Amino acid sequence: MKRLNNKVAIVTGSSRGIGAQIAISLADAGASVVINYSSNQTSADKVVSDIKANGGNAIAIKADISNPGEVKLMFDLAINQFGKIDILINNAGSILYKTIQDTTDDDFEQIFSVNVKGTFNTLREAASRLENDGRIINFSSSTTRLMLPTYGAYCATKGAVEQLTRVFSKEVGARNITVNSISPGPTNTELFTEGKSQEVINRLAGMAALGRIGEPIDIARIVLFLVGEEASWVTGQNIGANGGFA
Repeated sequence: MKRLNNKVAIVTGSSRGIGAQIAISLADAGASVVINYSSNQTSADKVVSDIKANGGNAIAIKADISNPGEVKLMFDLAINQFGKIDILINNAGSILYKTIQDTTDDDFEQIFSVNVKGTFNTLREAASRLENDGRIINFSSSTTRLMLPTYGAYCATKGAVEQLTRVFSKEVGARNITVNSISPGPTNTELFTEGKSQEVINRLAGMAALGRIGEPIDIARIVLFLVGEEASWVTGQNIGANGGFA
């Protein structure tokens, strides 16, 4: 029997990249999966099709996680379709490369709206609607361990996510729900590679102890561990998934 049979997972921002690989890996392990997307329905539908072609079960739900009403509706639709929610993966996020001096009010509001408010909205909904013994994984970033110019606002949002993770783990611990965060390093996704030369990518790969950038499956494997029974005693933690990058 697959280890996640009869489990239901929501993966935000899972139409591509790390989120898509997490959704596929959860489905391969037996979970029914909600593919959440904000705009790219074509990519979301392809992830659903790939999962179903491999014998899995998935649906796509459009929702802007920065909007509390849309988050509530996503939970409603997931429960209507699958009967419950056991796992929440807060993968959706946006990035910004600007010095603090050059970051506008709109830039600041936009990135906090998605990365922090979006995570807050799903956690608030999960507080009463996730099943007992559930699993929640939020996404931070290994950039919080570095001092990289132009990452100020982004790192601030991810630091906030780590604190939400710690506090929320105490708030839902009585229901045996674990809450952890993962901090990926540079990972081979469209979001990471776009606009970067091969020289830059190679330089970043050289900063890792293992001498390469990550692949989405590297992150998905850690998710699979954290949602499994083996990690039932792990909560309120931030896991660096970066090959020794930071």
